[in-house]
Amino acid sequence: MLKIENLEVRYGRTEAVKGISFVVPDSSIVALIGANGAGKTSTLNAITGLVPARGQASKDGTILTNLTTDNVVRCGVAQVAQGRQLFSQMSVRENLELGGFLRKPAENHRRIRELMDRFPLLAARADQAAGTLSGGEQQIVAICRALMSEPQILLIDEPCLGLAPIVIRKVAAILRDLHRAGMTILLAEQNAPFATRLADRLILLENGRISAEGTPDEIMGQEDIRRSYLGA
Repeated sequence: MLKIENLEVRYGRTEAVKGISFVVPDSSIVALIGANGAGKTSTLNAITGLVPARGQASKDGTILTNLTTDNVVRCGVAQVAQGRQLFSQMSVRENLELGGFLRKPAENHRRIRELMDRFPLLAARADQAAGTLSGGEQQIVAICRALMSEPQILLIDEPCLGLAPIVIRKVAAILRDLHRAGMTILLAEQNAPFATRLADRLILLENGRISAEGTPDEIMGQEDIRRSYLGA
């Protein structure tokens, strides 16, 4: 469903992503894992047009590379940013409305009702400033903001960042439910145990290049990788 070919991202003289290629099959969860600075966030940002890139990203044959971000969203791809990136002074409802910026108001209201039915937290906190929520609550709002556009592919960057283990399990449950409902997910995550339990396929990035790719069993079956990323 999502195909990445020879993707390159540069920041001045620094090459953050160095010609990587991979495929995210329909209705799968694929996880990009690697240390901070490996190129995970740059890869997601390049797909959604947030940073300039060379090479090509395509969804079902439609080329995404160098489209504006709003047009990438129109193609059915939405991103949950690292660190949630909510508008802290705005209410939960207003943050959700921004996620549906391409839709008519009536469609936005319908989608908000659907999400509030599915996630009661949204209804309970609808008029509360997003910045006053806990980290876990903010992550749920950030995911739902991305879901406002009803994407076929969800890109989610470091969903475990700064969250307690019990909240991480809740986020994992949400992503599994979305996956069961048919959502295709590309996950960027430093927390290798989280990614290993969740993903169908792992892609290990090191210094902007893919150093290993396969099922969680195949990747974590390699002793050097297991010791580096699982500490065992």
